[in-house]
Amino acid sequence: MTFDGPTFAASLIGAGLLDALVRPRKSLQGGENPGFLRSGAGLWLLACMTTALYGGFLAICGNGAVAMVLALAVQALLAVASNAKHAMLGEPLLFSDLALIGAVFRHPQFYLSAVAVWQRVAAGIVGAVLLGLVAWLSIADAAAHLSGLVLMGGGLLALALSLRLPPWRALAQVPDAHADTCRHGLLPVLLLYWLRWRAGRDPAPCAAVARQAETDAPELVIVIQCESFADPVELFGDPALALPALEAARASACRWGNLNVSGFGAYTMRTEYGVLFGRDEAALGFRRYDPYLTATGEGSYALPARLGPTWRSLFVHPHDMRFYGRDRIMPAGGFAALVGEDRFAPPGPGEGRYVTDAAMADEIMALAEAATQPTLLYAVTIENHGPWETEAGVELVEGYMHLVRKGDVMLATLSARMAALGRPALLVFFGDHRPSIPGATAPGGDRHTPYVMLRMDSAGRVLPGDNRREDLTPAELHHAILGQVLGH
Repeated sequence: MTFDGPTFAASLIGAGLLDALVRPRKSLQGGENPGFLRSGAGLWLLACMTTALYGGFLAICGNGAVAMVLALAVQALLAVASNAKHAMLGEPLLFSDLALIGAVFRHPQFYLSAVAVWQRVAAGIVGAVLLGLVAWLSIADAAAHLSGLVLMGGGLLALALSLRLPPWRALAQVPDAHADTCRHGLLPVLLLYWLRWRAGRDPAPCAAVARQAETDAPELVIVIQCESFADPVELFGDPALALPALEAARASACRWGNLNVSGFGAYTMRTEYGVLFGRDEAALGFRRYDPYLTATGEGSYALPARLGPTWRSLFVHPHDMRFYGRDRIMPAGGFAALVGEDRFAPPGPGEGRYVTDAAMADEIMALAEAATQPTLLYAVTIENHGPWETEAGVELVEGYMHLVRKGDVMLATLSARMAALGRPALLVFFGDHRPSIPGATAPGGDRHTPYVMLRMDSAGRVLPGDNRREDLTPAELHHAILGQVLGH
């Protein structure tokens, strides 16, 4: 047996058909309705990648039919994953998502909730069948294995040469994953964006800024990044669902408004990075999709580093700090210590899956009360990650309201207990992204979450100032915090 032309041709045709099913996609009318149009440059890259895939599998198994099935199975898996992500989060699969494959196995509860049980079972069965078929149908044919190596090498060589020539060299120079996937297809954009990301460089170190003298300048800063915290009045259009602590905080905040986050339903790290490091998406370029992949090289921009050596900064998160590489990123950004899951008791009966916001408030205030020098506490909550079906028969919206109200209670608790400390302080509270609730919230519309900044003097009085409403990006919130603390 040698090179199998029909199975190779079927691989190329099948790859084009699979890519045509990926959303978003263009129609003959130029919109994003069902259609099969991709750019010629994108289709050529897809053909090169499919050739390399087919050749690689042929080199392994020596069977053209099996190589075709495996090459198309890989592309079908990516297409299904991308469409599921697009439906839930409004964004196609990105190269940076592939970096999280290890996290899927370490923390499956974060990801598998987006996939129906029958889909998980079907995927497991298909995977087992494919592995069995590969072992059974593999052929010890030296000529077939060699032709596979030649095909794989030819596909990779054509790919490498093409990417150095126009028009491919000019593709995807500005990050716009939605438009580029629609225009060029899923696999080409995965490759192009990865290459553009690799070409990025760390910025020059951030210059230090001196603190200006100011009466009652905050000596304690507590920043709360609250999981899936959004204003239910805006989410569901019902004024009766207003959160009392959020409303009270808005009325007495020195600054408040919408936080214009880039993600919907996920991507906590994008918001977290913006608030902690203060670099906006325009400066990040292709790093914007997962800025934590490169954040260790940007430590001088982080809040602890900007506040300077006289401040002690602690990062509080009741979860595995290896998630998103926080165990490396936070020390690089100047955090003196990480307060992780080992500091919290597991949730009790009826308390849900994750450490509660009430337990977070207690730990944060214990750290604040023990502080003997200017202190930053940056805390990331997790209780409202779900599941929102708290009991049998409880609807998703009701389950969400049950948990988001706990975040609101945490806001009230922290406000009162910080005021009781009698220290100049600043409390910043915001949601990391809106929840993705099937049938109730959907990507494509507003994405903002609320934020409030409460400032207190040495007598515990709240200083509303001009109670200014100002809508900010996460990076702008970073600079607003520095402005309150450093007097700029």
